[in-house]
Amino acid sequence: MSLPDGALVLFSGGQDSTTCLAWALQRYQRVETIGFDYGQRHAIELSVRPGLLQQMRAHSSDWNARLGPDQMIDLGLIGQLSDTAMTRDVEIVMQDNGLPNTFVPGRNLLFMTVAATVAYRRGLNVLVGGMCETDYSGYPDCRDDTMKALQVALNLGMATQLKLETPLMWLDKAQTWQLAQDLGGDALVNMIREDAHTCYLGQRGELHDWGYGCGNCPACSLRARGYHAFIAGRRSV
Repeated sequence: MSLPDGALVLFSGGQDSTTCLAWALQRYQRVETIGFDYGQRHAIELSVRPGLLQQMRAHSSDWNARLGPDQMIDLGLIGQLSDTAMTRDVEIVMQDNGLPNTFVPGRNLLFMTVAATVAYRRGLNVLVGGMCETDYSGYPDCRDDTMKALQVALNLGMATQLKLETPLMWLDKAQTWQLAQDLGGDALVNMIREDAHTCYLGQRGELHDWGYGCGNCPACSLRARGYHAFIAGRRSV
């Protein structure tokens, strides 16, 4: 089977981006990764990335052959500009605009723009991100319409034919766990459960059945609820 060439995966070290990386490794002949340090409160996610990448390589010879270089980009500007619960040590609350204060304005827009610039230089024609508007916090920069509009803008502005792929866009968290199972079996599910990081507060003290985290923040609650639904679904089959 001939595989399309050239994907750049936005890889944070979390559940969604790890699943997206596995998805890309199944579909593209050459896959590279990019991460962003933007002064996030849960910066521990950056420390788990190298180990996850090593495990992805060890998972299969095909994945190892396809997985290329990783790049870490300093986007500290986001942390300097924003005043959010993702970049400040403040309580997570809902705001008057109906969005949680974990929303970092412009983050995904800037991530995709920088990724497109790197892809241009690296000769990659697909960007893969874990954006989702099924189980999510209402972030406007995770919506399908946003990604489609951004794809048009990037291609117009760079005279390219980049494709923005969001394989999780219409999946809930239980389906995201199932996708990981379909892509890499129990090994990938356990890798995500034990080694990926999602908790907004950056806590990795206790390993729950669904993974490490505080167990209370929106990211932990969503991940745990999805995992339990995934397990319940497996038992009912």
